[in-house]
Amino acid sequence: MNKKMSGKLSNRLSENISGWLILAPSIILFTFYIWEPMIYSLVLSVHETKGFRMERFVGLQNYIDVLKDNVFHQALINTFFYVIWSLIIGFLVPIVVALIINEMVHLNSFFRFSIYFPNMVPGVAALVLWGFLFDPSEGGLLNAIRIKLGLQPSDWLQNPKLTIPLLIFIMTWKAAGSTALIYIARLQGINQELYEAACIDGAGIFRRIVHITLPELYSTARMLLIMQIIFVFQVLYEPLVLTGGGPNNASLSLMLLSYNYAFVDFVAGKSATVSVLVTLILMCLTFIYMKATKENNNV
Repeated sequence: MNKKMSGKLSNRLSENISGWLILAPSIILFTFYIWEPMIYSLVLSVHETKGFRMERFVGLQNYIDVLKDNVFHQALINTFFYVIWSLIIGFLVPIVVALIINEMVHLNSFFRFSIYFPNMVPGVAALVLWGFLFDPSEGGLLNAIRIKLGLQPSDWLQNPKLTIPLLIFIMTWKAAGSTALIYIARLQGINQELYEAACIDGAGIFRRIVHITLPELYSTARMLLIMQIIFVFQVLYEPLVLTGGGPNNASLSLMLLSYNYAFVDFVAGKSATVSVLVTLILMCLTFIYMKATKENNNV
């Protein structure tokens, strides 16, 4: 019996050996670059550290210290504001841009390249450019324009009320193009007979968008929504380069707090603790989202 089972197993392995060989590099890279750092962060978070060296096991003490820290509370609130502003500004923009370009008859390729162009600009170089535009001094480009128009210079990123919306605006400028291309690809997969039938029935462009286009985009938009939340929840580079988390921690995100713990305060244990907490929050949000969408699909 055992020989029969082992024979079946070896036959199945020999049949799928080519597939396992193709997957092997991805599995190895995924293990070393994703799972190994995650497990190490989890271990680090329950140890007192000196730099990145573990000194002694402290259990949940790092979690208690971080959760009592007012700076962590501020970073957590800010991170949710990043997500909310990204849904207000960043989620709808790619859909609108995709709808406009999909309806264009001329220069379609040119506008597709134009919206994707920001993705080709190196990230730090783009942020330095935006830093010059939003420079709060009179030498900043936008403030120079305001002065020419007879207006007072603005603080831009140094204004606590504007910091997060402006950072989300910059992130949208950078990433909306690639997302819009995904929507355009989905739009071009819609059965054109639906539009022709709607035109015969006298439906205008607005009714075609509401009753055909948007329902067809629903599944794609739903997937991209959770991807955007996960992406924005890990915002780091924009506040790190442009504001350093200021003014007065107004743009400090959770990942920037983790960075500061690791490379400014050199307490890697607390840095790992924040990373683990971010992972748990994202797992909870994803579970709630999947549960809600599954229930909606079953209605």
